[in-house]
Amino acid sequence: MSHIQRKPPSVQPTLYLRQVELGEMANYVYLIGSTTTKEAAVIDPAWEIDRIVEIAKADSMTITHILATHTHPDHVGGKLYGLQIQGIAELLERVDAKVIVHRAEADHLTPLAGSNIVRVDHGDTLHLGDVAVTILHTPGHTPGSQCFLVQDHLISGDTLFISSCGRVDLPGSSPEQMYDSLTNRLMKLDDKTVVLPGHNYAAGRTSSTIGEERKKNPCLQYRSLTTFLRAMGNA
Repeated sequence: MSHIQRKPPSVQPTLYLRQVELGEMANYVYLIGSTTTKEAAVIDPAWEIDRIVEIAKADSMTITHILATHTHPDHVGGKLYGLQIQGIAELLERVDAKVIVHRAEADHLTPLAGSNIVRVDHGDTLHLGDVAVTILHTPGHTPGSQCFLVQDHLISGDTLFISSCGRVDLPGSSPEQMYDSLTNRLMKLDDKTVVLPGHNYAAGRTSSTIGEERKKNPCLQYRSLTTFLRAMGNA
């Protein structure tokens, strides 16, 4: 009698993911990693560094990486509107971690992170134990804005919000690049992808999906760059 061996179904590594609203500008800070190896990354740690460290410790996670969606002070630390925000520099005093930033903005982080900086580009992959994080370069809000795709979750920073997108009227912003990032990068993702934005700008809604944003987000309803620019006040 022959014996048929069936391959066991593939199982995704168990994802560790925490979303925490911190600071005075309704920022979301994320902790992601592997529950198997207990390695974790913190995304955009600008505010309440003690609390971030305490959360990781309570969950028995070791912070090995710091990920920056972009280098505005409310996401990485520094001076903003007269405030000195703690940010990455203070976190590095507490943990030994590599700082992942897009190469277009790496120089902005040198005063905060120094030799800890790792420059990345679109399509690069970071491994947190057995959990893979894919880098998506999404310029528009800033030249080096990037999103992080981990399993079926997109941590979208200030590129894509729930029912809106990031500002394109700031120094270094580009409405043309924002349109391209939204249309040709993020809208290519599966509709079921969970969207986790960089700020709580949606009246307490903490997440959405690509499919929902595709249908309802006003910033994603423009069929051409010309109409998008006109809506953004740049035509």
